[in-house]
Amino acid sequence: MYQEKIEAIKAAITAADATTPDQLEAYRMEFISKKSVVGELFAAMGQIPNEEKRTYGQVVNSVKQLAEEKFQELIEKVSSSNKKSKSADIDLTLPPSNYRLGGIHPLTATRQRIIEIFERIGFNLSEGPEIEDDWHNFTALNFPENHPAREMQDTFFIEKNPDIALRTHTSSVQVRVMENQKPPIRTLSPGRVYRNEAISARAHCIFHQVEGLYVDENVGFADLKNTLY
Repeated sequence: MYQEKIEAIKAAITAADATTPDQLEAYRMEFISKKSVVGELFAAMGQIPNEEKRTYGQVVNSVKQLAEEKFQELIEKVSSSNKKSKSADIDLTLPPSNYRLGGIHPLTATRQRIIEIFERIGFNLSEGPEIEDDWHNFTALNFPENHPAREMQDTFFIEKNPDIALRTHTSSVQVRVMENQKPPIRTLSPGRVYRNEAISARAHCIFHQVEGLYVDENVGFADLKNTLY
């Protein structure tokens, strides 16, 4: 009698199919789990006559092996089906997403914020070269010939006679503005500057300056104080 039941279970296993994870789980519950029909066959071992138990056990084990092999086939089938469906969901003709990559450097963010504030109160942005001549970096700003800043120990010189150096301040930008623009002038000059200093936790040979220039009639300390506020 049990032979007919076993043959029916084997036929059901062979005919079983699954294309989704839910169907795969249903198969597992029906044929693989402890409470499955195969599990019931093992549980019925006690009702089998002793002379038939060995043959019965071999047959049930073969059914269990058949169920497990079928389960592995269905796992691969469902996995392959999911990969194909995911690939089909991708439209390769779509433009790339506008995700922001990276972030703004703190120095750049601070510079932008300072410029934004000063532009709001009427200052224009002025920029100039980081490699400057002696006139714009020193002479036009009334640096005497023997000033320490004109020495090699304080300034990075690129050429001598005539002197060409990495600018030591952004005041050189203000000189260029005044050469090319008549008052009133209200300008902001942010930028990198270079000085020959020992590098430490508090100092570096490259740093940033922000200078403001306001040239007009009736401009006094009150205007400076209010601008700083």
